Amino acid sequence: MNLSPTIEQRMIQSTARQFAQDKLHPVAAELDKGLGRDTFLTHLKQLAELGFMGLNINSQYGGTEAGVVAFSLAITEIARACASTAVTVSVTNMVAEVIQAIASPQQCAEHLPKLCSGEYPAGSFCLSETTAGSDPSSMTTRAIQEGQDWVLNGSKMWITSAEYAGIFVVWAVTDPDAPPGKGISCFLIERQTAGLIIEKAEAKMGQHGSATNAIRFVNCRIPAAALIGERNDGYRIAVKELAGGRIGIGSLALGVAMAAMDYATDYIQQRQQFGQAISDFQGIQWMLADTYTELEAARLLLLSAACQRESDQPFAKQASMAKLYSSEAANRACYNALQLMGGVGYSREYPLERYARDVRITTIYEGSSEIQRIIIARDILKNHHKHYHQDPT
Repeated sequence: MNLSPTIEQRMIQSTARQFAQDKLHPVAAELDKGLGRDTFLTHLKQLAELGFMGLNINSQYGGTEAGVVAFSLAITEIARACASTAVTVSVTNMVAEVIQAIASPQQCAEHLPKLCSGEYPAGSFCLSETTAGSDPSSMTTRAIQEGQDWVLNGSKMWITSAEYAGIFVVWAVTDPDAPPGKGISCFLIERQTAGLIIEKAEAKMGQHGSATNAIRFVNCRIPAAALIGERNDGYRIAVKELAGGRIGIGSLALGVAMAAMDYATDYIQQRQQFGQAISDFQGIQWMLADTYTELEAARLLLLSAACQRESDQPFAKQASMAKLYSSEAANRACYNALQLMGGVGYSREYPLERYARDVRITTIYEGSSEIQRIIIARDILKNHHKHYHQDPT
């Protein structure tokens, strides 16, 4: 197995790094204060023009066809400068991939070029509800067929990019009498659709530059052609696409953690105490060694999961492992970095407190760490006998 990026993947990584350093890093602190919305949208458009909104989308729809590994590398580089921008790019790519995977050729031709080009500033993934977070099969949003239309009523929570998304992938119950998870369908709803109401942005702990909103559907009427995929097959689609999204969030977590540790490492080489640089103390060096080792392990897990997906092999367990380890290690890394900085790390004058706030959500969204552990354990138990007794040759 060769986990070294190809020339093309390195070019995409380098482009993402350069854009992040030149455009995103200088304004990340302002975005964190709730300022610069126009700048944020401008950056999304520029990223689209560079090909970052359709990294795994066919070129016939304006996509880059760069693949999952390139996607992971790009999200990490963007997140090193601005987690808010990174999550928007990650979710928009996930929305595009859902459409490409299950929508009709006509639906793909209508919506994918708008996502890839930036005509749609972003895409939103509408699954979670107040009582349906880790268990989306318990959702209550309903879609009732009336003649040639569907009428949606209900609400969704924690929708990334809802304020500026051009298209929404929405899950709703279409057969309330079916067993849990069996009567859910998936729809494409455009922003201007009557009855789609976007609530005010949530006041979050971190990632302030990325808008997160509740959405209500009040007699939201959409044509029959808005259904994507098979009727009542939406839950299976959601579970599959969430697995891919976990590679994106794990990559984001890694990027934030690397930014935090790199900043702290520069600081401790300059900061003097007891007549020598802080970095000269063995205890500090062990913190560096342990933390960077964990981040390297996270990077390899993410690349492994991305390679599995890119080569059309089963990857759900690998994606959960990568997301679980990366997000947990990233949280530890950000707090270690803050500790290395001492009192100044706690000050808003320095970016460490922002990194610590931004990274915290990564163990929660796209499936919490607890859910990842359940997924991993179930896969291990399901396949243990087969793997344990197979001939190693």
